[in-house]
Amino acid sequence: MSDRENNERNFSRISIDQLGAWLNAHPDPLILDARDPGAFAAGNIETSIRLDGRNHEALIFQTPKTRPVFIYCYRGNASQTYAQQFADFGFKNVADLIGGWEALQKALAPAPAALSEALQSWLASNGFADIHSPAAHGNTALMHAAWKGDAAIVDALLAAGASVAAVNNDGNTALWLACVSNDPAIVKRIAAAGANLDHVNLTGATSLMYAASSSKPAIVAVLLELGADPLIQTQDDFSALDMAASLECLELLRAATKQQRSA
Repeated sequence: MSDRENNERNFSRISIDQLGAWLNAHPDPLILDARDPGAFAAGNIETSIRLDGRNHEALIFQTPKTRPVFIYCYRGNASQTYAQQFADFGFKNVADLIGGWEALQKALAPAPAALSEALQSWLASNGFADIHSPAAHGNTALMHAAWKGDAAIVDALLAAGASVAAVNNDGNTALWLACVSNDPAIVKRIAAAGANLDHVNLTGATSLMYAASSSKPAIVAVLLELGADPLIQTQDDFSALDMAASLECLELLRAATKQQRSA
């Protein structure tokens, strides 16, 4: 970061190593989680409040300016924007987390166990050098296992530290490939591991849009249950509702859209 950017920023960026000291030095902070509802429900920092575009103004105007504010997101990007907003409105002690929830999880996670012989054999037989390196079409081992609907391998890969944030050549994540397999249980497993439910691929589509357009009502239902946003639109202004290819998907998305718009 340049000196100019440092001078313009009037909040603190703290690393995982500095987090404990900052929290000890700032009792009773307002802790805000800027991730999607599904990720927040799957795990969050105790006492945190989920932050989004609908409640951030209320929090800014209703919170005493003397109260410390700590914000985290997925990887430390959106949290900077929110932190700057709080600082601009006169909050004196504002900080965001470098690396976000992903960095926190890595710091707290135990060292991954050595890969089992079965997993090593699966990786080799499917053309993967390891659990992280992509193979054909940019797919990682986790994407491939999700696409195949292999729940046991998905679980083994997640336990070994496979990333749910990696994208393939089309900009899709393992969550999208789990939707292709039409297995709600695998979708839930990957979402619980911190996948971004509203990730947009290179064509501007979300997993919810794919499931709707492919007439996969069970996947549409579970994504909505986890908190996927039905109001997101492509660059051509199409939503998942517009793409619904079956009556069951259409009814699920109509109800979810109506509920979210009235919230």
